[in-house]
Amino acid sequence: MITKTVVVQGMDDQEDVNKVRRALHEVWGVDSVEVSLSKKKATFTYDETAASFRDFEQAVHELGYEIKTEDGVAE
Repeated sequence: MITKTVVVQGMDDQEDVNKVRRALHEVWGVDSVEVSLSKKKATFTYDETAASFRDFEQAVHELGYEIKTEDGVAE
């Protein structure tokens, strides 16, 4: 299992948080998801043999948001 924390750019309200949470939960292999509006971050744990970081990046991108790793770099 791998845990990643990313910055989600464009989240403005609880509806955005719920959309991001649902999208991340729908990725195959996800174990847990936490999304914080105040920190504009999402933390998720997943099975790296079932999904890749790109799968999560794409799920969020399809909603119209961008994600970057905590150090500010897109992977």
